[in-house]
Amino acid sequence: MEGSVNSTAKPSVMLTKLYFRLLPIQILIAVVGSINGIVSTLFASNYVGAEAMSAVGLYGPINLFIGAVSTLLFGGSQLLAGEYMGKSQVRHTQNAFTLDLILSTAFGLVISLLLVLAGLANGARLFTKNEAVGGILNQYLLGQAIGVLPMVLGQQLSAFLSLEHQNKRTTVASIVFIIVNLILNYVFVYLLKMSAFGLSLASSLGMWVFFLVQFQHYLSGKSSLKISPKGVHWNDTGKIVRIGLPTALNTGYQAVRGVIVNAVIVKYVGELGLSAFSAANTMLGFAWAIPGAMLAVSRMLMSISVGEEDRQSLRDEIKIMFTRCIPLMTVICAAIILLSGTLAGFYFQDRASDVYQMTKAGFMILPLCMPLSIISMHFTCYGQLSGKDILIHVANAFDGFISVSFFTWLLTPAIGIKGVYVANVINGIVTLIIFVGYSVLKNKRFPKNTDDLLVVPASFGVPENERMDLTVTKLDEVVKVAEEVHQFCLDRGIDEKRAYLAGLSMEEMAGNIIEHGYTKDKKQHSVDVRVIHKDDEMILRLKDDCVPFDPKERSEIVDPEDITKNIGIRMIYRLASDIKYQNILGLNVLMIKV
Repeated sequence: MEGSVNSTAKPSVMLTKLYFRLLPIQILIAVVGSINGIVSTLFASNYVGAEAMSAVGLYGPINLFIGAVSTLLFGGSQLLAGEYMGKSQVRHTQNAFTLDLILSTAFGLVISLLLVLAGLANGARLFTKNEAVGGILNQYLLGQAIGVLPMVLGQQLSAFLSLEHQNKRTTVASIVFIIVNLILNYVFVYLLKMSAFGLSLASSLGMWVFFLVQFQHYLSGKSSLKISPKGVHWNDTGKIVRIGLPTALNTGYQAVRGVIVNAVIVKYVGELGLSAFSAANTMLGFAWAIPGAMLAVSRMLMSISVGEEDRQSLRDEIKIMFTRCIPLMTVICAAIILLSGTLAGFYFQDRASDVYQMTKAGFMILPLCMPLSIISMHFTCYGQLSGKDILIHVANAFDGFISVSFFTWLLTPAIGIKGVYVANVINGIVTLIIFVGYSVLKNKRFPKNTDDLLVVPASFGVPENERMDLTVTKLDEVVKVAEEVHQFCLDRGIDEKRAYLAGLSMEEMAGNIIEHGYTKDKKQHSVDVRVIHKDDEMILRLKDDCVPFDPKERSEIVDPEDITKNIGIRMIYRLASDIKYQNILGLNVLMIKV
């Protein structure tokens, strides 16, 4: 038989397949904002002028603040919803979704109003004394105000559509946004000469299209998650804020850091240094979308694993990060470094100019941060879920603000704009040292394995000898696996009746999946079976990657011409103490308690 007791290879295979099925769409979602920035800066530098590039750079901290709050909302609510899904608490999942949209709408409207007031009242004077740059920034603020609400809501919907396995809709929305943004920039900036207002208006209208394409799913009545403001439980607001706050604060720290770093650049390098830094950061936003997407996938998987108290899946998720994600990102970073001159040339054609050389240096040094950031982001994600609030706040303070600001201030007077770039790399090393140091402090030794690195509490999940993992790939393996489940129960003192029911449940449900699910397409499938003994209760979890199917629907079908049809499933539903089904991230998850 393929698969054995406590085998971890097969579950890792299914998880890896799921991870890299989800990753492309998450990259596309993350890339949307980066492409928006690239398009805007290219049109700004080529058709508006260097002052427009400075204005885009000065708006960066504002955009980071908006992103920080949006991240707090969708990060906290998605992690909370994933945890509820792992616990099979459907009503709480719906509440987290609805509450997130209410809070996001309120935030988006407030920020839009503030940007309008700032644009009309010359709010740009708070960011620059250059009147030419300030005038352009005021126009830019007015255009951006139109797109804040759909941008924030679009980010929330993207997160939840992934949980509903509606990645195609988000893909379509993302592609349509890119096309609309490009066309409108050409019309507003190149043809109509609308300057900075045209730049921001193009992306704002594109964001409305992005949001509406996604929102249509929730108007169709076909969505699993429903928007139900009536009876919403506001007490989940605190949980959303607590879970999402560390990541949001990190983005907020970056907004403050952006103001400080911009000031240091202007003082020691000049306006051209700011243009170079803005150009390199904007183009690299495309590459940064990949670590961000990796985190987005891991965030969903980790939240569900924490809800299920699934220690092995947590290990597998970190293993994927180390063995697949970091090598992939290293290759991408090497390619960026090799193409640094070409990338700088997109913005500044004169290769002898100082601004070109400074931009090229950014493409050569800044990518070195990315592999390090993948590790720290994953540790941060687990820390949020496991309540390690002090650790995460300390790490985020250093990562988002203290390290970069300090080393920028220390190095830039001596080595110019390269000091800013090097400071970001040193920051990645400092953040990693903080997480490893925490592990050493808690375990009183250097970490030996994933559990040590994450500092997973001993009380999480069940002991190894109280859990059995099996993988079924063929119908003729089902009976053998059922016998192993039966024996596993007897070995743990479960009475014969419940042990027999556990084995029968496994046999009937796994057989049903193979018989009906494997034949729906030509793909290779497997069923991951986990049996847990906890508090004198046996819990069976069957997880498969076949087409979505709720066995309860089959249990309610009685054929008058063949009363024995589906009798096995109907019997399991009568005898089991609890059965819950969910389709999570495209996987069928069936939980049976006996």
